[in-house]
Amino acid sequence: MGRHTREERPLTVHHLNQLLLVCSAVLLVAVAAVRISSRSGLPSLLVYLGIGVLMGQDGIGGIHFDSAEVTQVMGYAALVVILAEGGLGTKWKEIRPVLSSASVLATAGVAISVGVTAAGAHYLVGLEWRQALIIGAVVSSTDAAAVFSVLRRIPLPARVTGTLEAESGFNDAPVVILVVAFSTAGPVEHWYLLLGEIVLELAIGAAIGLAVGWFGSWGLRHVALPASGLYPIAVLAITVSAYAAGALAHGSGFLAVYLASMMLGNARLPHWPATRGFAEGLGWIAQIGMFVVLGLLVTPHELGDDIWPAVVIGLVLTMVARPLSVVGSLAPFRVPWREQALMSWAGLRGAVPIILATIPMVNGVDASRRIFNIVFVLVVVYTLVQGPTLPWLARLLRLGEQGEASDLGIESAPLERLRGHLLSVTIPEGSRMHGVEISELRLPPGAAVTLVVREEESFVPLPTTVLRRGDELLVVATDPVRDAAERRLRAVAHGGKLAGWLGTNGSR
Repeated sequence: MGRHTREERPLTVHHLNQLLLVCSAVLLVAVAAVRISSRSGLPSLLVYLGIGVLMGQDGIGGIHFDSAEVTQVMGYAALVVILAEGGLGTKWKEIRPVLSSASVLATAGVAISVGVTAAGAHYLVGLEWRQALIIGAVVSSTDAAAVFSVLRRIPLPARVTGTLEAESGFNDAPVVILVVAFSTAGPVEHWYLLLGEIVLELAIGAAIGLAVGWFGSWGLRHVALPASGLYPIAVLAITVSAYAAGALAHGSGFLAVYLASMMLGNARLPHWPATRGFAEGLGWIAQIGMFVVLGLLVTPHELGDDIWPAVVIGLVLTMVARPLSVVGSLAPFRVPWREQALMSWAGLRGAVPIILATIPMVNGVDASRRIFNIVFVLVVVYTLVQGPTLPWLARLLRLGEQGEASDLGIESAPLERLRGHLLSVTIPEGSRMHGVEISELRLPPGAAVTLVVREEESFVPLPTTVLRRGDELLVVATDPVRDAAERRLRAVAHGGKLAGWLGTNGSR
């Protein structure tokens, strides 16, 4: 009695140490892979998928993992974090002018892409209509992680970047609804009922996301937390609660979390740089974990028969369905043809389609494993093609923007008892605040630069003190003028001392 067999041996501290060692090793390899992917221009998802495949049953790790249910749950959780990180980094000034066009592209564009891709899968590959529709819906969603990671390294016009980022944040919601509907046993409901369900879920998700984002940003701006490290945790909790509330209300939780995060990201919250860094770190961890698990789920020796169908369907998607969806959606908005061409090629796929491909596996759809394999091969092949060639195409179409002034890093700490704020301002390379005198900042009454830190030395500035790149400023502002002071600082950072006369504003 008291002895355990090999199968019954309980988890011990030694097992926990081994698990932590393996996890830390995977994270270190994945972090090193980020550097490789950034130099090569390849989206990092391919490196993480490769790690998962190597750890799997056909790789050197020999880990047998075949649970589509666990993969789906982990993928949804990771996608919530990735959408939250993307929303926090989305600038409202770039999204606002393209909000209508991005919304049409994420809804009507998805419908066009699903129909064309499904027709190609049925007539060219020979799949049954239900399987073809599932694949068409699964691959019609652009991947937020891939879009955010690739586009933010390319100096594209704000309209192009804003449209693609908003599309990747919006189109997950209708695609999930379509995949679930097509994967449900029995006949698919009438199209108008499905359309009504999509509209209703999107409306509920949008309303909840905007409400949670507004109340969350208002609370964080008016309540001083006892430690600065609590602000990033509070922001993450608010975004996750938006997803949970949207899903429980039978709305789109993915749309809710993206909109709530976007509102929080544009609300000028206290300790914003720390919050942004925390969100980026969590986003990387979510991507790494999600892609490694997806790699584990794949059985490479089963992919041989599905390579050719994946290539054919991918050609239909990339060369026909995506361009038609872009042209059909953006035609009423008079978008220049060069921008339409780039957006047609920039419909990047990533982990989201692979995660969505687990839905028919969980629901027991016929040939669901083949659907998963086709989607996996399609994503890998066309990511290898589209990711590295996107910067080249942008240069060919002359859509790159160079020489834009660097944004100003401003961190705010609320002074609750004094009804004021302490702004920590860092002047980066490329900022036009370099060479500006303190008096030329023309801050509103109630705001003043109280300290300058330069080359590890601090001093109280005079009105004639000239600011330099790398300086750190401490600005005290009363609560009523806090926003105006930050807008003025950003305006000078982008327009120099003549920002007011040149019409430069400080909107984020």
